Amino acid sequence: MQTLDAIVQSAVDLAWGLPLVLLLIVGGLALTIYSRFVPLRRGWHAVQILTGRFDKADDPGQITHFQALATALAATIGVGNIGGVAIALTQGGPGAVFWMWVAAAVGMTTKFFDCTLSQLYRAPDEKGVMQGGAMYTIEVGLGRRWKPLAVLFATFGMIGCLPMFQTNQVAEILALEGIAPWVTASAATALVALVAFGGVERIGTVTARLVPAMCVLYLLLALAVLVIRIEAVPRVFSDIFSSAFTGRAAVGGAAGLTFIQVVLIGVKRGAFSNEAGIGTATLAHGAARTKEPVREGLVAMLGPFIDTILVCSLTAFVILVAVDPSVGDVAGVSLTAQAFAETLGPWAQYALILIVLMFALSTMISYSYYGKKCFGYLFGARRANLYTWFYLVGLFLGGVWSAALVINVIDTAFALMAFPNMIATLILAPKVIAATRDYFERARRGETH
Repeated sequence: MQTLDAIVQSAVDLAWGLPLVLLLIVGGLALTIYSRFVPLRRGWHAVQILTGRFDKADDPGQITHFQALATALAATIGVGNIGGVAIALTQGGPGAVFWMWVAAAVGMTTKFFDCTLSQLYRAPDEKGVMQGGAMYTIEVGLGRRWKPLAVLFATFGMIGCLPMFQTNQVAEILALEGIAPWVTASAATALVALVAFGGVERIGTVTARLVPAMCVLYLLLALAVLVIRIEAVPRVFSDIFSSAFTGRAAVGGAAGLTFIQVVLIGVKRGAFSNEAGIGTATLAHGAARTKEPVREGLVAMLGPFIDTILVCSLTAFVILVAVDPSVGDVAGVSLTAQAFAETLGPWAQYALILIVLMFALSTMISYSYYGKKCFGYLFGARRANLYTWFYLVGLFLGGVWSAALVINVIDTAFALMAFPNMIATLILAPKVIAATRDYFERARRGETH
């Protein structure tokens, strides 16, 4: 196992180097400027779309705009928002939070572009069902000579969409209550199997109900901590901005990090949290019922804001106002649990266990759909259910493997999904600009569908 740890650590260090960070951040910033901030300026229209105002039952696709966003958020708003933020703070200090914000800000535009493309370049699978996603964008939008890039995305999508980190962190927090990791892994596998075999319609229905409930519960708990520790909030803001550029590792300043290391940690954890640029969200938004691709891009744009700017920031503030992540060896979801318990009392730890279970379950459910679409692209839609068995095995292994091994496996796969997705998005960006101008011009004249 130590040899495997070393191999995977080398792989993630290579994959998440400066080239990928520049591709995500500089690429996202270039898209933002190129679009003249149009997606960000149309936030209210995105909310109107989300309410179902423009939904039509006979539009092509499988799920509503709201269900598509709920499915995407179920995948992104998860254990990464609780355990992943804690890991970012222990590895990169409060400065990593600033770079998570930067990744989310430019990621909003990135998601607008790649999810609009996932609608523009949909294609029927062998069952005749219209499918969208980064692999279809690459093959249909760029042409068949680019198919190796699409195969690369789908291959690592099957691995990156394994919910190993989610079961790992659930097993970690339940271990605090004396429950063996293999028991947690077995129970999670059985529970997810009930929904995973049901297809995207069942997944969309479940996540549309689960996501709002879990978000509200977590936000209330986090706001309670911040109200109690309100006097520490200005100090936390100061720490985040000052250490973002100084390379100070953590609140206590026990170990020094270079500026580049802090940026890499923040961007990596931000990408893991909201998945902007990775291409996973295209798999959900590509299934939305609509004849207007730009609408789905606008809905997708809301994801990084809700996920990172809102939920991840609350987690970071809860930890930084309550504990010092540079002291001790507690990390991941256990650190977040400690922060809640320190402020609200022991009962808060049990409330967090419930929230983690809900977050993890929602991600596990959504990821099963993502991985199945990648498998179906590679091996045919009629064989897609075979992936579910591979998925359930991966889910179980995530509960019994070490956290470091799990994180490095998923991070490496995400990196190798991001390269083909971002390359295609940047090349096809003019198509999105043309579609956006056409959509808003027709909307001005009242001619949109």
